[in-house]
Amino acid sequence: MSETTAVTNEPVEVWITGIGLATSLGEGLDANWEALNSGQMNVDEQGFAPYIVHPWAKVNLEAQIPKKEQRQMEAWQRIGTYAAGLALDSAGLKGNKDILSRMDMIVAAGGGERDISVDTAILNAEAQGNCTPGFLNDRLMSDLRPTLFLAQLSNLLAGNIAISHGVCGTSRTFMGEEVAGVDAFKIALARIAGGQSDIALVGGSHNGERKDLLVLYEFGDYNLKNEFKPVWARKDHPGFALGSAGAFLVLESKPHAEARGAKPLARLSKVVADRARRKEAGAVTGTLDRLWSALDVQEAPGAIITGATGAEPVTSEERAFLDHHKSFAVRSSGTRFGHSMEAQFALGLALAALSISRGALFAPGDSSGIETDMKEAPTQIVVVGAGHYRGEGMALVEAVK
Repeated sequence: MSETTAVTNEPVEVWITGIGLATSLGEGLDANWEALNSGQMNVDEQGFAPYIVHPWAKVNLEAQIPKKEQRQMEAWQRIGTYAAGLALDSAGLKGNKDILSRMDMIVAAGGGERDISVDTAILNAEAQGNCTPGFLNDRLMSDLRPTLFLAQLSNLLAGNIAISHGVCGTSRTFMGEEVAGVDAFKIALARIAGGQSDIALVGGSHNGERKDLLVLYEFGDYNLKNEFKPVWARKDHPGFALGSAGAFLVLESKPHAEARGAKPLARLSKVVADRARRKEAGAVTGTLDRLWSALDVQEAPGAIITGATGAEPVTSEERAFLDHHKSFAVRSSGTRFGHSMEAQFALGLALAALSISRGALFAPGDSSGIETDMKEAPTQIVVVGAGHYRGEGMALVEAVK
């Protein structure tokens, strides 16, 4: 807790004052907004065939990460550290050592990248019968870099953000696919609203261009294969196309933002989460209905931005939930950006805040009829995150009156 914040029983209004987006559609708010409204798509059907991915749009990394610091980062860390820098720029905080020194950070990240060459050498040796007793331990001890323990530690992203951008308050990392992002924002919101924090950098990153992840998700038959289709058109051939993306937001108490003259892009009002018993038919639909009730959404001009994966049966159950709220315009981030796992919820929140700040909802991503035009300026957007395998979350983002 900073010296200027006192714990109070009255919840503090929490503003979104900065957004950082580095995705398959480009870097920054303008590039992503223009790509969304022009129907741009960045899909690779050949590089990892038969699997489909949304590759990261390459950037000049030195614009946000000093070259000497890039050497110790793999792609997922570069993506996240870059997006975090964009969020700080957006909030007008870059280089503000006073605020950055006490700024909290909550990151959602999966298991870091593996050393594919080491994994391949071990598997080939095993297949060729050259795996003598003690071979595995010997290879792991001699071949892996010090930053690796089978895979890079998830909290390395937060560490690199601290090094590159000087964010030096408290730090937490949540790990565990889509719901990690929900928990990151739920905790950040609760801390600021409860007076335990003034300002926080919250978000996540994901590198979808990883052969080890594609193999992992193929074991569960989750990958979209052979041909790209929008999320809502995948029922007969379900699966997600992994996406590379970094999404970070600056969350700030209203008094703190006003004191430094910061303007809100939107307000984060509530974040709720649950976990349905997925073996029961209709359980996800019922859980999402309960989460919606907990948000206390008003029947005002509104929209729903969902991180629907395309995996089944969860996507069909989420569609049943959406059918209960047909007065709300729907957008799927998975169609345009791919599925970015831990970063997916942060991406949805970023798109919601961006839409409210621009006074419009971005264009539909397909012609399924599920996503329709919205003529009015959205005053509230519900962000939905239902994991491909487990966990559900929801958030309410509103315009600041």
